[in-house]
Order: sequence, then structure tokens, then C-alpha cells
Amino acid sequence: QVRLVESGGGSVQAGDSLRLSCAASGRTFSKYAMGWFRQAPGKEREFVATISRSGGGTTYYADSVKGRFTISIDNPKNTVYLQMNSLKPEDTAVYYCADQFGVRVTTTAPYWGQGTQVTVSS
Repeated sequence: QVRLVESGGGSVQAGDSLRLSCAASGRTFSKYAMGWFRQAPGKEREFVATISRSGGGTTYYADSVKGRFTISIDNPKNTVYLQMNSLKPEDTAVYYCADQFGVRVTTTAPYWGQGTQVTVSS
């Protein structure tokens, strides 16, 4: 049973930083990608960032977060991080961690965390 547990959300001011963590457990993860999605009230869940465990840790970012967010992974700890800098009010959402076989996560990922709330006030 794969389990993903997020942490690190909170309420901050615009321009501040937060780091989200997602710890995975339950199986071997060497050929799986991990990543982050977010969902704001009244909106669909949207892709934020993803990182592969194979292929040199290839990363992909949504255009809206490029240059501000950085995804990284600690393979021995099976933990993925999302460093979020220069936060904006429009980054306010519930952030979800996902895990999927391959080089990136998509909305069809079979495993999801419970979500962590990020609120950015102006």
C-alpha cells in the first residue's frame, strides 16, 4: 500500500517562502516520478511540478511557477520537496503530492496525498 504524506503548508504573506514535503512509503520507488498539483477553491486541480527518479532527476514546471518554485527529491528518504519562493496570492490552494510510474506525474497518477493548505495573503 503506497502512502504519501504531505507537510509544510501554512499561511504566509505575499513574497514569503514555504517548503512543502511529501514522504512516500509502501514499495520500491526507483522507477517512479513524484510531483505536486494544486487546487484552488472553485478551480480544477492543476499541475505544479514533477521530478523523475530515473533519467537524472528531470524536472518539469508549470509556467506559472517557473523561476519561483523548485522541486527536489531525497531518494534515500523517499521524500520530495517543493521550495516555494516569492509566493503570490494566486498560489493559494491545497497542494497535493502524487506518485506515478514513469518520468513525470500527471492527473492520472494512481497515488495521491491528503493535501496541505497554502494560503498567501497580500
